[in-house]
Amino acid sequence: MKYVLATANPGKVTEMREILSGLGIDIITRNDLGIDIDIEETGSTFFENARIKAEAICAASGMPAIADDSGLCVDALNDEPGVYSSSYGGAELSADERCAYLLGKMENMEQRHAKFVCVIVCVFPDGNMLFASGECCGTIVTEPKGSGGFGYDPVFLPDGKSKTMAELSGSEKNLISHRGKALNEFSKLLKNYEAGMCI
Repeated sequence: MKYVLATANPGKVTEMREILSGLGIDIITRNDLGIDIDIEETGSTFFENARIKAEAICAASGMPAIADDSGLCVDALNDEPGVYSSSYGGAELSADERCAYLLGKMENMEQRHAKFVCVIVCVFPDGNMLFASGECCGTIVTEPKGSGGFGYDPVFLPDGKSKTMAELSGSEKNLISHRGKALNEFSKLLKNYEAGMCI
């Protein structure tokens, strides 16, 4: 069975395709299908936004759709930016500007603990749904480091690592990231689901 990714974010597409394909899951993207729709993320949680995206792409494609919603939660900022991670500081900001905005808000703060959170939702044409989540804990550094990854990766130092997410290779990041953990958990659920369909 083929699954379509609901995300249009190139960085997420690369990571999700690499991880899911490595787990034996046959993936295509919404761009492969020519689906160009604007999905309004009106949820107040990562789960709600992932479900909204998965349902929209499942309806548009007639295929099982896998969606991700993820973000950065900073303790000292009351879990900001959270579900608003992609528009934090203003929708017009670039990723680098968003990182700078975050660091500006945290200037002189000693408490710098944070975590990346990811929720994966898969919606099937018959209405069935699977979901899984993953977290990666760490700290916010005082200046960006690294050119890999995307989003807040240059300012996030995972626990137990001496390099930011943006300094890690793709394979290193996928082993510890919130998205990697969520997708690995999702793959287990999906295998059980598909096995049940075959009985």
